[in-house]
Amino acid sequence: MAGLDIDTLKKAAETRNADTLIGLYADDARIRVVNKATPPGSPRIIEGQAAIADYLRDVYGRDMTHAIGQEVIGPDRLSYTEACEYPDGTNVLSASVLELDDDGKILSHLIVETWDE
Repeated sequence: MAGLDIDTLKKAAETRNADTLIGLYADDARIRVVNKATPPGSPRIIEGQAAIADYLRDVYGRDMTHAIGQEVIGPDRLSYTEACEYPDGTNVLSASVLELDDDGKILSHLIVETWDE
């Protein structure tokens, strides 16, 4: 099984390169976002590469910084934290758990996030 290149993911996120990130997802991938507005009982579900592309272009098109850290890498799973900051000082922190397919593409992505209010 080919693994996901964490350095590619990290560089793309930190330089806000949504197109590179989109290419890391399988065609039938699914993202589940859990936060204050979309709690575990009603998470935001984003399915398919087209919807994921729209989501990633929105997130990484915003004027904010991204820093990936605390990576844990397994043969078919990857987890990490992502600390973000908007120019006004608002902070967002997320924890991600990725499940990879046999080609090393992201098949499922759980994001648990919180932000300054």
